Amino acid sequence: MNSSAGTTAIEKMSENIVSTHFETFDRSTVESTKLRIIDTLGCLIGGSGDTGNPELVGLIKETAGRRDATILVHGGKVPVANAALVNSVMARSFDFEPVSPLVDGVSCPGHISGTTVPTALSLAEATNASGRDMIAALLAGDDIASRLLAASGFGFTLGWDGTGTVNAFGAAAIAGRLLGLDKAQMRNAMGIVLNQVGSTFQIIWDGTTAFKLPQGLSARAGVFAGQLAKAGWTGPEDALMSKFGYYKMFTEGCQKPEALTRDLGKIYCADGTIKPYPCCRIPHAAIDCALALVSRHSVRADNIRSVNLDLAQGGIDHICGHPFKIGAFPHGNAAFSYQYVVATALLNGSVKPEHFTEKAIRDPRIARFVGKIKLTPAADVKFEAARMTVTLRDGRQLTESCEVAKGDPRYNPMSRDDILAKFWTNVEFSGKISRPKATRLLERLEKLEELDSVRKLVPLLVA
Repeated sequence: MNSSAGTTAIEKMSENIVSTHFETFDRSTVESTKLRIIDTLGCLIGGSGDTGNPELVGLIKETAGRRDATILVHGGKVPVANAALVNSVMARSFDFEPVSPLVDGVSCPGHISGTTVPTALSLAEATNASGRDMIAALLAGDDIASRLLAASGFGFTLGWDGTGTVNAFGAAAIAGRLLGLDKAQMRNAMGIVLNQVGSTFQIIWDGTTAFKLPQGLSARAGVFAGQLAKAGWTGPEDALMSKFGYYKMFTEGCQKPEALTRDLGKIYCADGTIKPYPCCRIPHAAIDCALALVSRHSVRADNIRSVNLDLAQGGIDHICGHPFKIGAFPHGNAAFSYQYVVATALLNGSVKPEHFTEKAIRDPRIARFVGKIKLTPAADVKFEAARMTVTLRDGRQLTESCEVAKGDPRYNPMSRDDILAKFWTNVEFSGKISRPKATRLLERLEKLEELDSVRKLVPLLVA
Protein backbone atom coordinates (compact mmCIF):
# COMPACT_ATOMS: atom_id res chain seq x y z
CA MET A 1 0.00 0.00 0.00
CA ASN A 2 1.60 3.25 -1.16
CA SER A 3 0.58 6.78 -0.36
CA SER A 4 1.01 9.74 -2.68
CA ALA A 5 4.26 10.42 -0.91
CA GLY A 6 5.47 6.92 -1.78
CA THR A 7 5.67 5.62 1.78
CA THR A 8 4.28 2.22 2.66
CA ALA A 9 1.82 1.43 5.42
CA ILE A 10 4.53 -0.30 7.46
CA GLU A 11 6.75 2.79 7.22
CA LYS A 12 3.91 5.02 8.41
CA MET A 13 3.08 2.65 11.22
CA SER A 14 6.72 2.30 12.28
CA GLU A 15 7.10 6.07 12.39
CA ASN A 16 3.93 6.38 14.46
CA ILE A 17 5.13 3.75 16.95
CA VAL A 18 8.40 5.50 17.71
CA SER A 19 6.82 8.96 17.82
CA THR A 20 3.91 8.00 20.09
CA HIS A 21 4.07 9.66 23.49
CA PHE A 22 1.75 9.80 26.47
CA GLU A 23 0.72 13.37 25.65
CA THR A 24 -0.80 12.02 22.42
CA PHE A 25 -3.76 10.48 24.26
CA ASP A 26 -6.95 12.04 25.53
CA ARG A 27 -8.19 11.36 29.04
CA SER A 28 -10.79 8.82 27.95
CA THR A 29 -8.17 6.72 26.16
CA VAL A 30 -5.90 6.74 29.21
CA GLU A 31 -8.69 5.78 31.59
CA SER A 32 -9.95 2.92 29.43
CA THR A 33 -6.36 1.69 29.00
CA LYS A 34 -5.79 1.61 32.76
CA LEU A 35 -8.99 -0.40 33.24
CA ARG A 36 -7.84 -2.83 30.55
CA ILE A 37 -4.48 -3.20 32.32
CA ILE A 38 -6.27 -3.84 35.62
CA ASP A 39 -8.50 -6.42 33.98
CA THR A 40 -5.65 -8.22 32.22
CA LEU A 41 -3.46 -8.34 35.31
CA GLY A 42 -6.39 -9.65 37.31
CA CYS A 43 -6.79 -12.42 34.73
CA LEU A 44 -3.04 -13.12 34.97
CA ILE A 45 -3.31 -13.49 38.74
CA GLY A 46 -6.36 -15.72 38.39
CA GLY A 47 -4.69 -17.85 35.73
CA SER A 48 -1.34 -18.21 37.45
CA GLY A 49 -2.04 -21.67 38.85
CA ASP A 50 -3.95 -23.09 35.87
CA THR A 51 -3.08 -26.50 34.51
CA GLY A 52 0.41 -26.56 33.04
CA ASN A 53 1.44 -23.11 34.22
CA PRO A 54 3.55 -24.13 37.23
CA GLU A 55 5.36 -26.58 34.95
CA LEU A 56 5.96 -23.84 32.37
CA VAL A 57 7.34 -21.57 35.10
CA GLY A 58 9.67 -24.38 36.17
CA LEU A 59 10.94 -24.94 32.63
CA ILE A 60 11.63 -21.24 32.11
CA LYS A 61 13.43 -20.94 35.42
CA GLU A 62 15.60 -23.94 34.55
CA THR A 63 16.99 -22.05 31.55
CA ALA A 64 17.86 -19.11 33.84
CA GLY A 65 20.02 -16.45 32.12
CA ARG A 66 19.79 -12.71 32.63
CA ARG A 67 17.61 -11.41 35.46
CA ASP A 68 15.74 -8.78 33.48
CA ALA A 69 12.10 -9.12 34.45
CA THR A 70 9.87 -10.98 36.88
CA ILE A 71 7.65 -14.01 36.40
CA LEU A 72 4.59 -12.51 38.04
CA VAL A 73 2.80 -14.16 40.96
CA HIS A 74 5.33 -17.03 41.10
CA GLY A 75 8.39 -14.76 41.45
CA GLY A 76 11.90 -15.12 40.07
CA LYS A 77 13.65 -13.05 37.40
CA VAL A 78 14.49 -14.31 33.91
CA PRO A 79 15.35 -12.80 30.52
CA VAL A 80 12.68 -10.28 29.56
CA ALA A 81 11.48 -12.24 26.51
CA ASN A 82 10.87 -15.31 28.67
CA ALA A 83 9.14 -13.30 31.37
CA ALA A 84 6.82 -11.83 28.75
CA LEU A 85 6.10 -15.34 27.44
CA VAL A 86 5.12 -16.82 30.81
CA ASN A 87 3.18 -13.78 31.95
CA SER A 88 1.17 -13.72 28.72
CA VAL A 89 0.32 -17.42 28.99
CA MET A 90 -0.98 -16.90 32.52
CA ALA A 91 -3.10 -13.96 31.37
CA ARG A 92 -4.80 -16.11 28.71
CA SER A 93 -5.29 -19.18 30.87
CA PHE A 94 -9.00 -18.78 31.70
CA ASP A 95 -9.85 -17.08 28.40
CA PHE A 96 -10.98 -14.20 30.59
CA GLU A 97 -8.84 -11.30 29.36
CA PRO A 98 -10.08 -8.41 27.13
CA VAL A 99 -10.96 -9.19 23.52
CA SER A 100 -12.40 -7.74 20.33
CA PRO A 101 -10.49 -4.59 19.34
CA LEU A 102 -12.55 -1.79 17.85
CA VAL A 103 -11.31 -0.42 14.52
CA ASP A 104 -13.41 2.11 12.60
CA GLY A 105 -16.27 1.26 14.96
CA VAL A 106 -16.18 -2.41 13.99
CA SER A 107 -15.42 -5.12 16.54
CA CYS A 108 -12.67 -7.50 15.42
CA PRO A 109 -12.27 -11.10 16.67
CA GLY A 110 -8.99 -10.82 18.52
CA HIS A 111 -7.26 -11.53 21.85
CA ILE A 112 -4.57 -8.83 21.93
CA SER A 113 -4.32 -7.55 25.51
CA GLY A 114 -3.27 -10.95 26.88
CA THR A 115 -0.03 -10.50 24.96
CA THR A 116 0.47 -6.75 24.95
CA VAL A 117 -0.22 -5.91 28.60
CA PRO A 118 2.20 -8.50 30.08
CA THR A 119 4.78 -7.66 27.41
CA ALA A 120 4.57 -3.95 28.18
CA LEU A 121 4.89 -4.59 31.91
CA SER A 122 7.84 -6.98 31.51
CA LEU A 123 9.71 -4.60 29.21
CA ALA A 124 8.87 -1.58 31.38
CA GLU A 125 10.35 -3.41 34.35
CA ALA A 126 13.46 -4.40 32.38
CA THR A 127 14.04 -0.87 31.09
CA ASN A 128 12.91 0.92 34.27
CA ALA A 129 10.26 2.81 32.32
CA SER A 130 7.70 5.14 33.85
CA GLY A 131 3.98 4.48 33.91
CA ARG A 132 3.50 7.01 31.13
CA ASP A 133 6.05 5.29 28.94
CA MET A 134 4.43 1.91 29.57
CA ILE A 135 1.00 3.25 28.59
CA ALA A 136 2.41 4.85 25.42
CA ALA A 137 4.20 1.67 24.39
CA LEU A 138 1.16 -0.47 25.16
CA LEU A 139 -1.17 1.65 23.07
CA ALA A 140 1.29 1.73 20.18
CA GLY A 141 1.40 -2.07 20.24
CA ASP A 142 -2.34 -2.52 20.66
CA ASP A 143 -2.95 -0.15 17.77
CA ILE A 144 -0.79 -1.93 15.21
CA ALA A 145 -2.08 -5.39 16.17
CA SER A 146 -5.68 -4.18 15.98
CA ARG A 147 -5.18 -2.50 12.62
CA LEU A 148 -3.45 -5.56 11.13
CA LEU A 149 -6.34 -7.71 12.24
CA ALA A 150 -9.02 -5.36 10.94
CA ALA A 151 -7.37 -5.03 7.53
CA SER A 152 -7.38 -8.80 7.00
CA GLY A 153 -11.16 -9.06 6.80
CA PHE A 154 -11.23 -11.66 9.60
CA GLY A 155 -11.00 -14.74 7.37
CA PHE A 156 -10.32 -17.93 9.31
CA THR A 157 -10.30 -20.63 6.64
CA LEU A 158 -6.49 -20.85 6.65
CA GLY A 159 -6.54 -21.89 10.31
CA TRP A 160 -4.16 -19.28 11.73
CA ASP A 161 -4.94 -18.09 15.25
CA GLY A 162 -4.43 -14.33 15.45
CA THR A 163 -2.96 -14.63 18.94
CA GLY A 164 0.09 -16.13 17.25
CA THR A 165 0.23 -13.70 14.31
CA VAL A 166 -0.93 -10.09 14.83
CA ASN A 167 -0.09 -10.21 18.53
CA ALA A 168 3.57 -10.69 17.68
CA PHE A 169 3.58 -7.43 15.70
CA GLY A 170 1.98 -5.69 18.68
CA ALA A 171 4.64 -7.06 21.00
CA ALA A 172 7.39 -5.98 18.57
CA ALA A 173 5.96 -2.46 18.57
CA ILE A 174 6.03 -2.35 22.37
CA ALA A 175 9.59 -3.64 22.42
CA GLY A 176 10.67 -1.10 19.85
CA ARG A 177 9.09 1.75 21.75
CA LEU A 178 10.61 0.80 25.13
CA LEU A 179 14.00 -0.22 23.72
CA GLY A 180 14.30 3.15 21.99
CA LEU A 181 14.37 2.02 18.34
CA ASP A 182 14.33 4.59 15.58
CA LYS A 183 11.95 4.40 12.60
CA ALA A 184 14.26 2.26 10.45
CA GLN A 185 14.99 -0.14 13.30
CA MET A 186 11.27 -0.37 14.06
CA ARG A 187 10.52 -1.33 10.47
CA ASN A 188 13.26 -3.95 10.70
CA ALA A 189 11.74 -5.32 13.90
CA MET A 190 8.44 -5.79 12.05
CA GLY A 191 10.25 -7.67 9.32
CA ILE A 192 12.12 -9.80 11.83
CA VAL A 193 9.00 -10.74 13.78
CA LEU A 194 7.31 -11.83 10.54
CA ASN A 195 9.71 -14.79 10.59
CA GLN A 196 8.41 -15.90 13.98
CA VAL A 197 4.63 -15.74 13.67
CA GLY A 198 2.46 -18.84 13.59
CA SER A 199 -0.14 -20.92 15.48
CA THR A 200 -3.16 -23.01 14.55
CA PHE A 201 -6.78 -23.14 15.64
CA GLN A 202 -6.35 -26.90 16.01
CA ILE A 203 -4.99 -26.30 19.52
CA ILE A 204 -8.47 -25.02 20.42
CA TRP A 205 -10.39 -27.52 18.31
CA ASP A 206 -8.70 -30.40 20.13
CA GLY A 207 -9.09 -28.87 23.59
CA THR A 208 -5.38 -28.71 24.40
CA THR A 209 -3.27 -27.01 27.04
CA ALA A 210 -1.44 -25.36 24.15
CA PHE A 211 -4.42 -23.12 23.33
CA LYS A 212 -2.88 -20.43 25.55
CA LEU A 213 0.67 -20.79 24.24
CA PRO A 214 0.57 -18.58 21.09
CA GLN A 215 -0.07 -15.47 23.15
CA GLY A 216 3.15 -16.15 25.03
CA LEU A 217 5.10 -17.08 21.92
CA SER A 218 4.01 -13.80 20.32
CA ALA A 219 5.26 -11.91 23.36
CA ARG A 220 8.65 -13.59 23.24
CA ALA A 221 8.92 -13.17 19.46
CA GLY A 222 8.13 -9.46 19.64
CA VAL A 223 10.69 -8.81 22.36
CA PHE A 224 13.35 -10.81 20.51
CA ALA A 225 12.61 -8.98 17.25
CA GLY A 226 13.06 -5.65 18.99
CA GLN A 227 16.32 -6.77 20.56
CA LEU A 228 17.70 -8.01 17.22
CA ALA A 229 16.68 -4.81 15.45
CA LYS A 230 18.44 -2.75 18.12
CA ALA A 231 21.54 -4.92 17.64
CA GLY A 232 21.59 -4.01 13.95
CA TRP A 233 19.71 -6.88 12.31
CA THR A 234 17.59 -6.11 9.28
CA GLY A 235 14.33 -7.62 8.13
CA PRO A 236 12.11 -7.44 5.03
CA GLU A 237 11.39 -3.85 4.09
CA ASP A 238 7.64 -4.39 3.89
CA ALA A 239 6.54 -7.04 6.36
CA LEU A 240 2.91 -6.53 5.38
CA MET A 241 2.42 -6.06 1.63
CA SER A 242 5.49 -7.59 -0.01
CA LYS A 243 5.30 -10.69 -2.21
CA PHE A 244 5.77 -12.97 0.76
CA GLY A 245 4.60 -10.57 3.46
CA TYR A 246 2.09 -11.07 6.23
CA TYR A 247 -1.07 -10.61 4.18
CA LYS A 248 0.09 -12.97 1.45
CA MET A 249 1.33 -15.69 3.78
CA PHE A 250 -1.07 -15.65 6.73
CA THR A 251 -4.40 -14.22 5.55
CA GLU A 252 -6.87 -14.33 2.70
CA GLY A 253 -5.47 -10.99 1.58
CA CYS A 254 -5.55 -7.42 2.81
CA GLN A 255 -9.27 -6.81 2.44
CA LYS A 256 -9.37 -3.36 4.06
CA PRO A 257 -5.99 -1.64 3.56
CA GLU A 258 -7.44 1.69 4.68
CA ALA A 259 -7.74 0.30 8.22
CA LEU A 260 -3.94 0.28 8.50
CA THR A 261 -3.44 4.03 8.38
CA ARG A 262 -6.79 5.79 8.71
CA ASP A 263 -6.53 8.25 11.62
CA LEU A 264 -3.13 6.79 12.47
CA GLY A 265 -1.67 8.73 15.40
CA LYS A 266 -5.08 10.21 16.19
CA ILE A 267 -7.10 7.16 17.17
CA TYR A 268 -5.41 4.29 19.02
CA CYS A 269 -7.28 1.03 18.60
CA ALA A 270 -7.34 -1.66 21.29
CA ASP A 271 -9.44 -4.46 22.75
CA GLY A 272 -12.83 -3.06 23.68
CA THR A 273 -14.69 -5.97 25.27
CA ILE A 274 -14.14 -6.79 28.92
CA LYS A 275 -15.41 -10.34 29.41
CA PRO A 276 -17.73 -11.12 32.33
CA TYR A 277 -17.25 -14.89 32.07
CA PRO A 278 -14.01 -16.96 31.97
CA CYS A 279 -14.57 -18.82 28.72
CA CYS A 280 -14.72 -18.31 24.96
CA ARG A 281 -16.64 -15.14 24.07
CA ILE A 282 -18.90 -16.89 21.55
CA PRO A 283 -21.21 -18.59 24.13
CA HIS A 284 -21.52 -15.49 26.34
CA ALA A 285 -24.98 -14.57 25.02
CA ALA A 286 -26.15 -18.08 25.88
CA ILE A 287 -24.79 -17.63 29.42
CA ASP A 288 -26.65 -14.32 29.68
CA CYS A 289 -29.87 -16.12 28.69
CA ALA A 290 -29.32 -18.84 31.27
CA LEU A 291 -28.55 -16.38 34.06
CA ALA A 292 -31.61 -14.31 33.12
CA LEU A 293 -33.78 -17.41 33.47
CA VAL A 294 -32.32 -18.03 36.91
CA SER A 295 -32.60 -14.43 38.14
CA ARG A 296 -35.88 -13.33 36.53
CA HIS A 297 -37.85 -16.55 36.74
CA SER A 298 -36.16 -18.31 39.67
CA VAL A 299 -35.56 -21.33 37.45
CA ARG A 300 -33.89 -24.21 39.28
CA ALA A 301 -31.83 -26.74 37.38
CA ASP A 302 -33.49 -29.70 39.05
CA ASN A 303 -36.85 -28.47 37.77
CA ILE A 304 -35.71 -28.35 34.12
CA ARG A 305 -36.76 -31.10 31.74
CA SER A 306 -34.97 -29.78 28.66
CA VAL A 307 -33.11 -26.77 27.27
CA ASN A 308 -33.31 -25.67 23.65
CA LEU A 309 -30.68 -23.18 22.53
CA ASP A 310 -31.34 -21.41 19.22
CA LEU A 311 -28.13 -20.27 17.55
CA ALA A 312 -26.78 -19.10 14.22
CA GLN A 313 -25.42 -21.95 12.15
CA GLY A 314 -21.95 -20.48 12.62
CA GLY A 315 -22.23 -20.96 16.36
CA ILE A 316 -23.24 -24.58 15.99
CA ASP A 317 -20.41 -25.21 13.52
CA HIS A 318 -17.88 -23.59 15.85
CA ILE A 319 -15.93 -25.76 18.29
CA CYS A 320 -18.21 -24.39 21.02
CA GLY A 321 -21.14 -26.08 19.30
CA HIS A 322 -19.63 -29.57 19.45
CA PRO A 323 -21.04 -32.05 22.00
CA PHE A 324 -19.30 -31.60 25.35
CA LYS A 325 -16.76 -34.31 26.04
CA ILE A 326 -13.95 -34.38 28.59
CA GLY A 327 -10.50 -35.03 27.13
CA ALA A 328 -6.89 -34.85 28.32
CA PHE A 329 -7.23 -31.14 29.22
CA PRO A 330 -10.74 -30.76 30.71
CA HIS A 331 -10.41 -26.99 31.09
CA GLY A 332 -9.96 -26.62 27.33
CA ASN A 333 -13.03 -28.76 26.64
CA ALA A 334 -15.20 -26.81 29.09
CA ALA A 335 -14.12 -23.27 28.14
CA PHE A 336 -15.08 -23.86 24.51
CA SER A 337 -18.45 -25.56 24.96
CA TYR A 338 -21.97 -24.11 24.78
CA GLN A 339 -23.30 -27.13 26.64
CA TYR A 340 -20.84 -26.89 29.50
CA VAL A 341 -21.17 -23.16 30.15
CA VAL A 342 -24.98 -23.24 29.91
CA ALA A 343 -25.14 -26.21 32.29
CA THR A 344 -22.81 -24.37 34.67
CA ALA A 345 -24.90 -21.19 34.59
CA LEU A 346 -28.16 -23.04 35.24
CA LEU A 347 -26.71 -25.30 37.93
CA ASN A 348 -24.74 -22.65 39.81
CA GLY A 349 -26.39 -19.35 38.94
CA SER A 350 -22.98 -17.99 37.91
CA VAL A 351 -19.99 -18.72 35.67
CA LYS A 352 -16.69 -18.08 37.46
CA PRO A 353 -13.10 -19.32 37.34
CA GLU A 354 -13.77 -21.98 39.98
CA HIS A 355 -16.22 -23.60 37.58
CA PHE A 356 -13.35 -24.43 35.21
CA THR A 357 -11.25 -26.45 37.62
CA GLU A 358 -11.07 -30.16 36.88
CA LYS A 359 -13.10 -30.96 39.98
CA ALA A 360 -15.94 -28.69 38.84
CA ILE A 361 -15.82 -29.96 35.26
CA ARG A 362 -16.09 -33.57 36.45
CA ASP A 363 -19.03 -32.79 38.74
CA PRO A 364 -21.59 -35.59 38.06
CA ARG A 365 -24.35 -32.96 37.90
CA ILE A 366 -22.72 -31.53 34.77
CA ALA A 367 -22.56 -34.93 33.09
CA ARG A 368 -26.26 -35.50 33.79
CA PHE A 369 -27.37 -32.02 32.74
CA VAL A 370 -25.54 -31.49 29.44
CA GLY A 371 -27.66 -34.19 27.82
CA LYS A 372 -30.72 -31.99 28.35
CA ILE A 373 -29.25 -29.18 26.23
CA LYS A 374 -30.03 -29.19 22.52
CA LEU A 375 -28.51 -26.72 20.04
CA THR A 376 -30.79 -25.77 17.16
CA PRO A 377 -29.91 -23.66 14.09
CA ALA A 378 -32.12 -20.60 13.73
CA ALA A 379 -32.00 -18.27 10.73
CA ASP A 380 -33.27 -15.32 12.77
CA VAL A 381 -30.50 -15.52 15.39
CA LYS A 382 -27.26 -13.68 14.66
CA PHE A 383 -23.80 -15.12 15.30
CA GLU A 384 -22.88 -14.76 19.00
CA ALA A 385 -26.54 -14.02 19.87
CA ALA A 386 -28.75 -16.67 21.47
CA ARG A 387 -32.32 -17.60 22.32
CA MET A 388 -32.94 -20.14 25.08
CA THR A 389 -36.15 -21.97 25.92
CA VAL A 390 -36.36 -24.18 28.98
CA THR A 391 -39.14 -26.69 29.43
CA LEU A 392 -39.93 -27.29 33.09
CA ARG A 393 -41.08 -30.55 34.59
CA ASP A 394 -44.63 -29.22 34.87
CA GLY A 395 -44.67 -28.53 31.12
CA ARG A 396 -44.28 -24.76 31.28
CA GLN A 397 -41.85 -23.12 28.87
CA LEU A 398 -39.78 -20.01 29.55
CA THR A 399 -37.74 -18.14 26.95
CA GLU A 400 -34.97 -15.56 27.15
CA SER A 401 -33.08 -13.95 24.27
CA CYS A 402 -29.81 -12.04 24.10
CA GLU A 403 -28.80 -10.05 21.04
CA VAL A 404 -25.63 -8.53 22.49
CA ALA A 405 -23.77 -10.27 25.30
CA LYS A 406 -22.66 -8.38 28.38
CA GLY A 407 -19.25 -6.79 27.88
CA ASP A 408 -19.84 -5.24 24.47
CA PRO A 409 -18.33 -1.73 24.76
CA ARG A 410 -21.00 -0.05 22.67
CA TYR A 411 -24.30 -1.69 23.55
CA ASN A 412 -23.85 -3.70 26.77
CA PRO A 413 -20.64 -2.61 28.51
CA MET A 414 -19.14 -3.73 31.78
CA SER A 415 -19.19 -0.82 34.23
CA ARG A 416 -16.13 0.30 36.14
CA ASP A 417 -17.57 -1.39 39.23
CA ASP A 418 -18.09 -4.60 37.22
CA ILE A 419 -14.46 -4.56 36.10
CA LEU A 420 -13.13 -3.99 39.60
CA ALA A 421 -15.40 -6.72 40.97
CA LYS A 422 -14.00 -9.06 38.32
CA PHE A 423 -10.46 -8.15 39.40
CA TRP A 424 -11.30 -9.18 42.97
CA THR A 425 -12.93 -12.39 41.74
CA ASN A 426 -9.63 -13.33 40.09
CA VAL A 427 -7.52 -12.35 43.10
CA GLU A 428 -9.70 -14.35 45.49
CA PHE A 429 -9.80 -17.37 43.19
CA SER A 430 -6.02 -17.40 42.89
CA GLY A 431 -5.44 -17.09 46.61
CA LYS A 432 -1.82 -16.10 45.95
CA ILE A 433 -1.83 -12.31 46.19
CA SER A 434 -2.98 -11.01 49.57
CA ARG A 435 -5.85 -8.55 49.72
CA PRO A 436 -3.66 -5.76 51.15
CA LYS A 437 -1.16 -6.23 48.30
CA ALA A 438 -3.92 -6.33 45.71
CA THR A 439 -5.44 -3.17 47.19
CA ARG A 440 -2.13 -1.31 46.90
CA LEU A 441 -1.69 -2.68 43.38
CA LEU A 442 -5.08 -1.30 42.33
CA GLU A 443 -4.27 2.08 43.85
CA ARG A 444 -1.05 2.31 41.83
CA LEU A 445 -2.63 1.05 38.61
CA GLU A 446 -5.42 3.60 38.88
CA LYS A 447 -2.72 6.31 38.92
CA LEU A 448 -0.29 4.53 36.62
CA GLU A 449 0.54 7.68 34.67
CA GLU A 450 1.93 9.21 37.87
CA LEU A 451 4.31 6.31 38.57
CA ASP A 452 7.95 7.22 37.93
CA SER A 453 9.00 3.56 37.67
CA VAL A 454 6.90 0.54 36.76
CA ARG A 455 9.24 -1.52 38.91
CA LYS A 456 7.24 -0.26 41.90
CA LEU A 457 4.32 -2.41 40.72
CA VAL A 458 6.20 -5.68 40.58
CA PRO A 459 6.48 -6.54 44.32
CA LEU A 460 2.70 -6.19 44.53
CA LEU A 461 2.32 -8.79 41.76
CA VAL A 462 4.41 -11.49 43.43
CA ALA A 463 3.04 -13.86 46.04
